[in-house]
Amino acid sequence: MDIVVLAGGLSSERDVSFKSGTMVAQALRNRGHRALVLDVFMGYSDQECDITDIFDNSQENSVKIESIPTEAPDIDAIIASRSDKSASFFGPNVIKICQKADIVFMALHGGDGESGKVQAAFDLFGIKYTGNDYVSSAISMSKQLTKNVLNRIGVPTPAGTSLTKDARKGFKFDKYPCIVKPNCGGSSIGVTIVENPEELDAALDAAFEWEDEVVIEQFIKGREFSDGVIEGKALPVIEIAPKQGFYDYKNKYAAGSAVETCPADISHKVTKEMQKYAEMAFKGLGLTTYARMDFMMDEKENVYCLEANTLPGMTPTSLLPQEAAVVGMDFEDLCEHLIEVSLKKYN
Repeated sequence: MDIVVLAGGLSSERDVSFKSGTMVAQALRNRGHRALVLDVFMGYSDQECDITDIFDNSQENSVKIESIPTEAPDIDAIIASRSDKSASFFGPNVIKICQKADIVFMALHGGDGESGKVQAAFDLFGIKYTGNDYVSSAISMSKQLTKNVLNRIGVPTPAGTSLTKDARKGFKFDKYPCIVKPNCGGSSIGVTIVENPEELDAALDAAFEWEDEVVIEQFIKGREFSDGVIEGKALPVIEIAPKQGFYDYKNKYAAGSAVETCPADISHKVTKEMQKYAEMAFKGLGLTTYARMDFMMDEKENVYCLEANTLPGMTPTSLLPQEAAVVGMDFEDLCEHLIEVSLKKYN
């Protein structure tokens, strides 16, 4: 197949997305597909160009990235660097190239790919893509909307509230420690653990740098887990144990910064409970293809679902590929399987 692996964009996870896209594209090429890594924002060219045979030299025409920087990208600088200065989110020739592909593998992360906007546009242009539809993607992207769904269907989630920048004046929170994070962010960017009221303002400043709505919720002290779900069926649970601090941006993408254990070293009872909650969340959010649910477990083995990731990372340290490997699905198998699962939307 001719496959566009769509990456980049303007989210805080832009660099992570390129790494995912590079890995996915290579895996698909190893299986005989012609895979082109394309930056959704920068596009293929700032000038008129012939894209008739672009998949003939897909590897040479792909965006290339060596490693994930330890700091989040400067989005304003990226916007300023685009030569055509267009206000369009889609870069030059992106839609045309995607229309030429048999399917677009969504390697976007964060708001650009998981908000549902790109999916909605692709539906209008008749472009097939991996992952969930635009409605379930949009709901899952919002941590507060996700919490509302989880509460409604009986999946435990930390108590909390959301706050917009306009409503910030006079806001008080009475349960400490708490955690503050952007409502639609990812990769733990802008996330702060707050021990007391005096630290709240600085944490809100850090989160509001990334978007205009944040979530403030009960901090669950304990162990961190994740569980992927494909077509409604939970994979083995994986535990993430950072060597220092919590599972922040650096610990997620710097090799050796965290110990990841799959299957997780927890009781059969807790494993089944977490998998059940992951499947319930998947169904309740209207997801149909694949996703990953993040969990915390406190010292009394109470399990809490934190959020859903509708386009999980596909990097060397990503969690979904590790979980799939435990059930005998290597990385190349997983990439092809996610395409097969996603194509069912169009049958």
